[in-house]
Amino acid sequence: MINNEIRYSEKYQDERGYEYRHVHLPKCLVRFVPRDRLMTEAEWRSLGIQQSHGWEHYLIHNPERHIILFRRKIASDSSNKQTIGGKQTVRNSQHGKENKKCNRN
Repeated sequence: MINNEIRYSEKYQDERGYEYRHVHLPKCLVRFVPRDRLMTEAEWRSLGIQQSHGWEHYLIHNPERHIILFRRKIASDSSNKQTIGGKQTVRNSQHGKENKKCNRN
């Protein structure tokens, strides 16, 4: 089965205080994944990956480069908030960049 959609795993945790998830990219997007370094948030968002604030690309698994491994530190709900002018607001994680697409031909 050929799948041109990004798929997200369920979240899971470890005893060290991290939450994890892996994201399956369509294989046609693998060419945009750097081979020798981790991606920045702006880079993985430009691929079309959508997650809340705080996730980091933390590991490259070379045998399956289409699976992107993410983690974030488990913290209180206030970790996704910032204070602006004395008011607390939720950070906006959307970037106004166009996402890369697979050619569906």
